[in-house]
Amino acid sequence: MSGTLVLNATYEPLGVVSERRALILVLNSRATMIEDSGVVLHFTGGEISLPSVIKLNRYVRVPYRHAVPLSRRALFARDGGRCVYCTAPATSIDHVVPRSRGGGHTWENVVSACHKCNHLKADKPLKDLGWRLRSTPHEPVGAAWRVLGTGRADARWVPYLEPFGVSSATA
Repeated sequence: MSGTLVLNATYEPLGVVSERRALILVLNSRATMIEDSGVVLHFTGGEISLPSVIKLNRYVRVPYRHAVPLSRRALFARDGGRCVYCTAPATSIDHVVPRSRGGGHTWENVVSACHKCNHLKADKPLKDLGWRLRSTPHEPVGAAWRVLGTGRADARWVPYLEPFGVSSATA
């Protein structure tokens, strides 16, 4: 089973739950199915589609928003799956200021890179190589990034994540 995107009553992305949990929320009238996953469960009394996107029927106030966790998946999503040095498909992560030279493992210092660029750069600073970043690395903000950073994004989720700063190429 894959996950189901949970939207608040205001259509703000809250997170991802299992399809089983989403189905229980829908059957208990706590949520409404917005998109189905195409998977149908058959039982003695009939059949039901598993949800891909659900919207809670009541607004849930989220008291504190945590920062987006730094993960390989979230990093590749932020950088569009491309190497920040040569635009080839990214296969690894690179520290702009190498850790051996005091660079931290933070959003502002970590970028996605292809194997070739990562190997050529090694532990050298960009200035020594004459390289430039295509864009300045930064921590992504917004509810949609918390969803993308924690798991696989379903193509059916894109219309619900786009208003919160996520493009179809990112998901």
